Amino acid sequence: MFDGYDSCSEDTSSSSSSEESEEEVAPLPSNLPIIKNNGQVYTYPDGKSGMATCEMCGMVGVRDAFYSKTKRFCSVSCSRSYSSNSKKASILARLQGKPPTKKAKVLQKQPLVAKLAAYAQYQATLQNQAKTKAGNSAVSVEGFSWGNYINSNSFIAAPVACFKHAPMGTCWGDISENVRIEVPNTDCSLPTKVFWIAGIIKLAGYNALLRYEGFENDSSLDFWCNICGSDIHPVGWCAASGKPLVPPRTVQHKYTNWKAFLVKRLTGAKTLPPDFSQKVSESMQYPFKPCMRVEVVDKRHLCRTRVAVVESVIGGRLRLVYEESEDRTDDFWCHMHSPLIHHIGWSRSIGHRFKRSDITKKQDGHFDTPPHLFAKVKEVDQSGEWFKEGMKLEAIDPLNLSTICVATIRKVLADGFLMIGIDGSEAADGSDWFCYHATSPSIFPVGFCEINMIELTPPRGIPSRYKHSVLSLALFLYDILCIFIHSMCGYV
Repeated sequence: MFDGYDSCSEDTSSSSSSEESEEEVAPLPSNLPIIKNNGQVYTYPDGKSGMATCEMCGMVGVRDAFYSKTKRFCSVSCSRSYSSNSKKASILARLQGKPPTKKAKVLQKQPLVAKLAAYAQYQATLQNQAKTKAGNSAVSVEGFSWGNYINSNSFIAAPVACFKHAPMGTCWGDISENVRIEVPNTDCSLPTKVFWIAGIIKLAGYNALLRYEGFENDSSLDFWCNICGSDIHPVGWCAASGKPLVPPRTVQHKYTNWKAFLVKRLTGAKTLPPDFSQKVSESMQYPFKPCMRVEVVDKRHLCRTRVAVVESVIGGRLRLVYEESEDRTDDFWCHMHSPLIHHIGWSRSIGHRFKRSDITKKQDGHFDTPPHLFAKVKEVDQSGEWFKEGMKLEAIDPLNLSTICVATIRKVLADGFLMIGIDGSEAADGSDWFCYHATSPSIFPVGFCEINMIELTPPRGIPSRYKHSVLSLALFLYDILCIFIHSMCGYV
């Protein structure tokens, strides 16, 4: 785990030549005074321990996390930029007729005091801008925060691993409490982005409550973030990427040797796998693409399907627009695994009603979705007793999911699909029939409600015979709806 950190203290061949041509800096005496800047305290780099200042960009950070043996630069890029500027200065001296020195001065190099003064002025400007912005916005409206909502009510979120159809649902085992990660350090007034190590205190779905290392039991700066975010990295990423690790200023002077502290804290600790960001990226790739054509239930006539085009794909959810829509506003959303969408030709293959499109040919760029992208239908044995037209049953009304109604099988389709009509409320043309599969948890045998003490909704005009506990109905429907929603795979 610490190989990345150790590599920060080793010189590399790519930078050795630039280091040799740079001006040597004599070590400063250890009794130099402490520098105070904008309320933040730094010590001069003494060549042995404490803080260090990058000679290229002026950034202050933990010396052990700086690049190369001399610890003069915060990253590889600063070291190379320093060397490049040194060469430019030498060329400029020759053009001006000056004798080239053995070690030219860097054009952008400034004394440490000048850097700190410029940085203090920069911070003052930022503070003035923040005050002006706060004054202009009299009312600050905060949006909904899952972290605040869960913390204030002591709620527990369902783990990501429970959602196999969601991104990272099948590989969330790498994430747990006490896992250490590298995240941006927001408790820092440096002008550039720096990082620090934090531990996961609590998980809520993709979100995690984090605490910076060094705060021990102090929760004053705990914060929530999305683990799948682009700024979340495994321990060692900063060392491998040349990014500086800087402790939060609140605890910056709590320890004199931060490297020893981190080694002690991180020995035996878990972190993210090296390919975690790649897994996140791959889990966000979906087989459905814009311009794909599908068959989908007509929301105005549930008894038939029609062609729709995928406009966009977000989180596995498809924004569909009917192909004949002129203004592209006749849209709706459903999950890519929803039983309401099918491949082109599905309706004809099972005998389902289908609204033919007025468009005689495919529009440019549109293409049929490959059939293998759709969930396979469960096979059913139709050799024995099977459904027939006119048979009665009990079914959940697709337009009122809180009721179980008297229903009739209006048509038997292929592959186990059935067209169901709700008795007493059917349209004369059958436009409100709904397609259920024989394995659907939304259809039941006659008498199912009676044996489970659930009120059955009779056809209109016929009084209900069974008036049972509302609680029993609510509890049962809760279970049924959970199964139904699961089968819909996120359809809204």
